[in-house]
Amino acid sequence: MPAPWPMILIATTNPGKIREISAGMEGLPVTWRTLADIAPMPEPDETGETFGENARLKACAYAAGSGLPTVAEDSGLAIDVLGGRPGVLSARYPGATYADKFAGLYAELSEFPRPWLAHFVAALAFAVPNETAPSVLYECQGVVDGEIVPSPRGSNGFGYDPIFAYPPEGRTGGELSDDDKLAVSHRGRAFRQFRKWLEDAAVDR
Repeated sequence: MPAPWPMILIATTNPGKIREISAGMEGLPVTWRTLADIAPMPEPDETGETFGENARLKACAYAAGSGLPTVAEDSGLAIDVLGGRPGVLSARYPGATYADKFAGLYAELSEFPRPWLAHFVAALAFAVPNETAPSVLYECQGVVDGEIVPSPRGSNGFGYDPIFAYPPEGRTGGELSDDDKLAVSHRGRAFRQFRKWLEDAAVDR
């Protein structure tokens, strides 16, 4: 069954995200493009107060700029005792490297007893260009609950993976293989919903 949108732009340059998304979308009759495949364009300011707002903002901006149907996601780590921080500022939490970010978070968390309950959140938005402004046709969110471990573990994954433990095994994203992480992660959950929506849209054509 032909896809309603035979070419879709994934609005990211993050190689880890591209790898995970590509694995989750494998087998669909869609040609996937990333920001590296199109002419450079300014990054939109992520001014949203929620992951969903930022996902919509990015999807619409890149759909308008590229002329391609675009899927964007905004994701991050929310820690309960820090009031949901770093949240939408996860990528912009102070620190030149993730090791620096980890050190800052551990310094903040040292004031609180364990367990340090936390959540990984991924909000997804799919927008298509039109003559006026891009239209958001689909949105969803993937959430996984876990906790922050006392020190980073594992060298796989990226971002905050080494400090976040997934239930029930308690392994961090840094200790999981790509396939195992995709099966349980927030991003995997969001993109499985998007994949089903794309498949249903193809059937309904």
